[in-house]
Amino acid sequence: MKAYKTAIKEYTLKIDSKNTSFLKCKISKSRDAYEYIKQFYFDDIEIYESFFVLMVNRANITTGFVKISQGGTTGTTADPKIIAKYAVDSLASGIILAHNHPSGNEKPSTCDENLTKKIKTALEFLDILVLDHIILTENSFYSFADEGNL
Repeated sequence: MKAYKTAIKEYTLKIDSKNTSFLKCKISKSRDAYEYIKQFYFDDIEIYESFFVLMVNRANITTGFVKISQGGTTGTTADPKIIAKYAVDSLASGIILAHNHPSGNEKPSTCDENLTKKIKTALEFLDILVLDHIILTENSFYSFADEGNL
């Protein structure tokens, strides 16, 4: 066996005890998800796109969230591998994808639809459900689940 001079990383499973101002909440419908996730956006919702993932347990109670990316005025990148990593690390039973459209148009793009399908397919193998993908605007939202697009 050939040894290399660089060390490998040790991975551990633990809950980050860092407190946030976001309390646990049961997500029962898409409006609940929209209102909860909208807290992550401040005065930047109409400036640039950001992509978040909200993790929930089997009872649909929020257990964590992560900001996946922040882009420009017309797009951002959401890597399915990174999303899967956070979903697995948090032992989520389900996730809700979310991103905003600064333009105010809540209609999903073809890229939004393709990404949602790709993430959903990947996580099915891990028994993690993609419960919804919410597109937020300042005053409204689009729910993939509500529109039968999930």
